[in-house]
This record gives sequence, structure tokens and C-alpha cells, in this order.
Amino acid sequence: MDRTTRSRGRRWPAASVALAVGSGLVLVGGAGIAQAADVNVAKNAGFESGLTNWSCSAGSGTVVSSPVRTGAGALRATPAGMDNAKCVQTVAVKPNSTYTLSAWVQGGYAYLGASGTGTTDVSTWTPDSPSWKQLTTTFTTGASTTSVQVYTHGWYGTAAYQVDDVSVFGPDGGGGTDPDPVVPATPAGLAAGTVTTSSVALNWNAVSGATGYKVYKNGTAAQTVSGTSATVTGLTADTAYQFQVAATNAAGESAKSAAVTARTAKVTDPGPNPNPAVPRHALTGYWQNFDNGATVQKLRDVQAQYDIIAVSFADATATPGQITFNLDPAVGYGSVADFKADVAAKKAAGKSVILSVGGEKGNVTINSDASATAFADSAYALMQEYGFSGVDIDLEHGINSIYLTKALRQLSAKAGSSMVLTMAPQTIDMQSTGTEYFKTALAVKDILTVVNMQYYNSGSMLGCDGKVYSQGSVDFLTALACIQLQGGLDASQVGLGVPASTRGAGSGYVDPQIVKNALDCLARGTGCGSFKPSQTYPNLRGAMTWSTNWDATAGNAWSNAVGAHVHNLP
Repeated sequence: MDRTTRSRGRRWPAASVALAVGSGLVLVGGAGIAQAADVNVAKNAGFESGLTNWSCSAGSGTVVSSPVRTGAGALRATPAGMDNAKCVQTVAVKPNSTYTLSAWVQGGYAYLGASGTGTTDVSTWTPDSPSWKQLTTTFTTGASTTSVQVYTHGWYGTAAYQVDDVSVFGPDGGGGTDPDPVVPATPAGLAAGTVTTSSVALNWNAVSGATGYKVYKNGTAAQTVSGTSATVTGLTADTAYQFQVAATNAAGESAKSAAVTARTAKVTDPGPNPNPAVPRHALTGYWQNFDNGATVQKLRDVQAQYDIIAVSFADATATPGQITFNLDPAVGYGSVADFKADVAAKKAAGKSVILSVGGEKGNVTINSDASATAFADSAYALMQEYGFSGVDIDLEHGINSIYLTKALRQLSAKAGSSMVLTMAPQTIDMQSTGTEYFKTALAVKDILTVVNMQYYNSGSMLGCDGKVYSQGSVDFLTALACIQLQGGLDASQVGLGVPASTRGAGSGYVDPQIVKNALDCLARGTGCGSFKPSQTYPNLRGAMTWSTNWDATAGNAWSNAVGAHVHNLP
């Protein structure tokens, strides 16, 4: 994603040179009639094997699990800056033969084409399409043509486009076709995560070639999912259940996995380390465990408007995934016990005090089962030692969604249902459901409190309507929040993160009135700019700021204005 604010003029192609994208390619025999031996010569045509056989410009393409037309995967490619998100595959063809190229597309402007045909290269395109639409064209190969490039791309400055079920149908050029699917292997690694009085969260390892998974409860199919996690609901309190999972695809269903047993919580069981409930509409503030020129605060000094206080930051150790916490003498505490007393006092006042992991300079690596367990064990130990209500994930140097999900589920299983879990991704991290941060948020949705995306230090970004919005505007806040709301997060899990003052970030400060307008636009449908959501979200969680210290430096102007407004949302 080009994160600059420079605009680029668009020059739309004439119909005579429009590119063909997003549909499937079909090859037919010389007379234009498909022969018995004709096949789809495109490989990985449904993107069930990631981007295998495909190459996308500037890393613009990714495979997502939603939306898909068939199977478990589809291509999502995002134009950015001077890149139009072109994805290409070279297919083997027969000379002097006619092929039909087709594919199903949706989303932003989508183009489908074939080049290097040896005769006339072809293309077709469609503007924004809210639902799956098939693009189709044909081409004939030259007398010596044995390979052709088929491609898709979008258009500059427009929304991401999706492609599924590409077909290049015609005579086999020697490369064959995708083999028929085989029954997938049995899933491994089934584990139970968070339990409540009526539900059990499960996760397992992905199986190659699987397009879905069946979850079994006490030997009976309970639900079918496309990902590697599920939450089984409608259970009885304080009851043991046995769970298994099987992998599925068009060829059939695997054997069931080894069983795992989990017991639902008792009705009276609050879980370990009970914490104050986060209010329906909450204000989050980061408290600085260091002195960088902002007002130095002890926790007791944090403004009363803040409902969630994120202690910044945990420190990494030499053990991958493991974290610790070192109280900085610069903040003025005489002892660690004094700090712990402040944590307890804030919790007694109904506040949640959580430990933030990451930040601009923090880097905690969670990329294996061992590091996931190390994170969960060390984070829980810090929660017990200091009384933290949970954790905030602010990792800004890349994450692995598979292992971070495992780490958070292990931590939740230890800490109980009252654990507070927040995230603070950057804008680029939440542009689509295919990013690692978005995948993590969706994978832990049942234990996630709120995602407070950082709407600063960003530059211009795409909104959910495919238009480009500039940082610092009402539209920037609302149109980007819309991506999360439409992408699967509940409104109660979405918050707006902005700096508390002009000194709190390199760019992206907005006047509190703009924040209030954005909150009203999303929750009430009033105060919007040019972008207006298709519906209102009265359960919107609230807002976040960096930091309580910079807020204090500016005379608490941000929390006084935004805090009161958040707490008065519908």
C-alpha cells in the first residue's frame, strides 16, 4: 500500500484496449467447439493452494477465506499507488487452438486478459461489482505458440478486487490440469481454548487440500467451518463434552481427529483473576512507563475518563515469545509494591489495567508453538503478579496469525472469561481480512474486547467503499472503521485510535470535535462527512488515545471532550 498522500490522476482505458480480468480462461478446439479432451489448463484455478502458480505485482495479492465463490480460498488483490495489483499465470497451450478464458470477480474494478497469444491478445473488464460476476473472452493461439500469460488486475486508486474459479478451457498443451482432489488428511493439534457456561472454543492445525472442517460434539456433527477454529455454543453449564474435527473437500471427509475433552464453566464461576467489566462504551488510554517529554504520571494520576488503561510496554526476553515488565524509575514510583497498589486501586474504581505488548520499538516474536506457550505463560504470570486485567497487542513489526492466535487462546484459558484483550494495529494492518492482524482479530473474536486501530502516522488509505481518504478527516475515521465492521468484527469490538495532542504522533492528530463527529456518524448516522455508512452501529465500543501523558500535557482536553462523548453514546 502506498502510504503517501500524493494523488494520481486516472486515465481510463478505451473499450478497444480494455483488459480482460477476473474471469476464467477457456480454450476450445480450432472450430470453436470444446472437444472431449479439453481441460482447464490453469493451475490452482480456485486458489485453494494459496498463490501457488500465480505471481502478483508488488505483493498486492493474497488468498482470503472470505468472500469466496467456491471452495475455501479466493484471490484478493489491492491496487496501491502506481501499482494496479496485476496477478499472472503462464499456462501451457497448443498452437493454432482456441481457448475460452473466464473467471468470477467481485469488488473493485477487475480486468481479465491473455497476452503472448501469438495472434490477437484479448481482455475484458467490469467496474465495481458487489457480488460475484463472471468475465469471459476467447483467444486463438498462433502457429508456434506453446504458452500464454493469463492475468487479472485492478485499477489505480480503486478498491481491492476478488477473483475465484479461473478457467482456461481447451486442448491440453502438455501441462495438464489440476488433479482431482483427494480426501484430506486427519487434522492434528485439536485443542480447547476459552470455555464459558455455554460454549467451548476450539482450534486445530490446517490440513493441506482441505476446503472446510466438520466439528463433532460427542460423536455428532455440530458445525461446519472454513477456518481452523470454531466456538461450539448452546452447551450446558458444568458439563464435560468430547470434541473431534474432520477435514473436508470435494473428494470427501477425513477420519476424525483424536478427541479432546473440555468442561464448560459453572454458572457461579467468574473465572480466575476476575476483573471489572468493561463498559458498553469505553475510553482507552496508553500510560507511558517512560519519560519522553510528556507529563510524567503515576497510574493514580491517570484521568478518570479512561476505562481501559494500557501500561506501555512489556519487554521481550532472550526466550522467543516470553515477556517481562520492568518498572521505569523515571515515572517516580518508590517501589514496585506502590505501583501494584495503584493497579489495584484503579481496578477497585472499575477500571481495567492491561499490559501492552509491542509499540514502535518493541518486538516480541511469536512464530512457533514453543514461543506461543512462552508468551501465554509469561503474560499470565505478569497478570498474577501485578494484577493486570489482560493484555494489549500492539506489535508493529509483523505477526504470525496462527501462532499469535494460539498464544492468546492459551492465555485466555489460563486467565478466564474476564480477561481484557485489546489490539492496536496500524491502518495498513486492517485494510483487508487477509492481513495477519485482521485474521488474528477474527480468529479470537470470541475473546476479543476491542480493536483500537491507530488512525495516525498513516497517510491516505482506502475506505470500505474503495475510495481513498486522507488522514485527519471524519471520512478517514469512518470509512476505515467500516472495513472492520463489514469484515466480521462486532461493533462492540471497534474503537477509534487517535493522538491526544499534536505532539503525541508524527502525523494524524485530529481535533476532538472530529473524533466526536466520527463517533456520531458510526453510532447515530449524524455528523458524517462525504462518506456515510450503510447502517448505524450503536454498539460501537468507543475511542483510544496515545497517550494519557500527552493528554495531561495538553490540559486533559482530549479526555474531557472525547471521554464524555463516548460515555454518552447510545
